[in-house]
Amino acid sequence: MEGDGVVTAGEARRTLADELAGGVVQLIRERRLEPGAQMDTVRSMAERFAVAVPTMREALRRLEAMGVVILRHGSGVYVGENVGRSVLPNPHGPLLTSESLVDLLRARSTIEPPIAAMGATVRDPGGVERITETLREAERCLLERNERLWVVNLDFHRAVAQASGNTVLAEVVDSIVLVHGHEQREILRLHGDEDVDFAEHQRIARAVLDGDADEAYRASKEHLDNVIEAIRSRRPDLRQ
Repeated sequence: MEGDGVVTAGEARRTLADELAGGVVQLIRERRLEPGAQMDTVRSMAERFAVAVPTMREALRRLEAMGVVILRHGSGVYVGENVGRSVLPNPHGPLLTSESLVDLLRARSTIEPPIAAMGATVRDPGGVERITETLREAERCLLERNERLWVVNLDFHRAVAQASGNTVLAEVVDSIVLVHGHEQREILRLHGDEDVDFAEHQRIARAVLDGDADEAYRASKEHLDNVIEAIRSRRPDLRQ
């Protein structure tokens, strides 16, 4: 119940996962681990922090969405490229609201379409390769109903920004993912239709790979606006 000071089980799990994520980042820094370095196993880290393995895995998935760690199935946990960044999410930030999710999407709808158009114009090789890889991975996650799909979807948007060839713009999108990882996950949950989301990502990718800047802009804009409408349809009380 809102306003009665009661913390729900979901909120408690989120707070614990946030604290664990901060602990993992601190561990990386204390050990001076560089990007690409292999870390302890998930089970070993769970024992170190005295938590259950699923809780530890949830914290690591959040860090993976930020690019701080990389989870490789059958291989282990590795330090990600964003570990050295100074901007990290606040584990004690305000609880999510439907309006804050829409505000985030509105910001993305303003920022990302022109970046997608630039991606179609420049087509940075590293970004193009990453777009293709993330789409393949997303398709695998869809077929397997793998819960990691939300991380891959965010990586797709980061890949589109990378295709712009502008490191500052790519970092802007990275920062949105980095600081608002919880909101992004909730947005994907509320959107609900993973197949539609994937089809819209395919449309953006085709436009970028074909060098069609106008279509890349339209596809990105319509995709984000569609997500806003999907969330509004679930919460009709939201402001227009």
